[in-house]
Amino acid sequence: MKLTRLFERGEFVITAEVGPPKGFHINHLVDEINTYLKGRVSAVNVTDNQSSVMRLGSLATCKVLQDQGLTTIFQLTCRDRNRIALQSDVLSAALLGIENLLLLTGDHTTLGDNPQAKPVFDLDSVSLLHMVRKLEQGEDLAGNPLEGEPPSFAKGAVVSPCSDSVDAQLIKMEQKVKAGAEYFQTQAVYEPEKFIKFMEKAKQFGVPVMLGIVIPKSAGMAKFMNENVAGITVPAHMIEELKKNKEKTKAGITGVEISARIIKECKDYCQGVHIMALGWESKIPDLLDLACL
Repeated sequence: MKLTRLFERGEFVITAEVGPPKGFHINHLVDEINTYLKGRVSAVNVTDNQSSVMRLGSLATCKVLQDQGLTTIFQLTCRDRNRIALQSDVLSAALLGIENLLLLTGDHTTLGDNPQAKPVFDLDSVSLLHMVRKLEQGEDLAGNPLEGEPPSFAKGAVVSPCSDSVDAQLIKMEQKVKAGAEYFQTQAVYEPEKFIKFMEKAKQFGVPVMLGIVIPKSAGMAKFMNENVAGITVPAHMIEELKKNKEKTKAGITGVEISARIIKECKDYCQGVHIMALGWESKIPDLLDLACL
């Protein structure tokens, strides 16, 4: 099922991000998804060597999850592939029945566990969107015709609504819409007021936006994001809340409460929520219940 169909029906779309293992044994991940996510989310979004850490491929993982009856989103980054490989993987996704894509530039290889790897970045997120649209029109990026019926996808992109450079984000968002983006998921949001102001400006593009949620696990994690992740600011009062009751925070209760409040404040201004649990998939049902979703 394409996410765009859900948006068109007026559904509030819920997706959850999962990371494939560093190895090819996937039973534990499948069991967790079936236990905590199946029936609660619209689709499972599978990362593509997230943070430049080598893992099992997103495409293969999506296929396994689809065989379990789940709708998947195939993440695809420009970091590790040139345009030939990117186009080949997109066609492979179509062959495997994968209908949803999230198209990203990707983190630099120096940030990951193989820092000596050569980055590719033949394309960026905007030109990657353009590439997929060309394939949907029946030809490759060089203008060569495809054989048979062309593929069709719901094409997603990302945006950072709480960035210090809001105008730059809006410009990039517009470029992505023109290149073919049909929905957006945001970087993690901890400042609802900034998100709401951004959405007032972004609604001009007429494209569904999903609120990005990362469940904060600790005050240390929040401080790390403030210092190292562009476009994210965890307010001081949230950090103090995470510090207040260490046992409650360690159990995940505080982070779930904070995340649920953010969703409640923002859900009237967006068309869905994308949850990045970072290993806390077991907390997602409680989060959805508390957020009344």
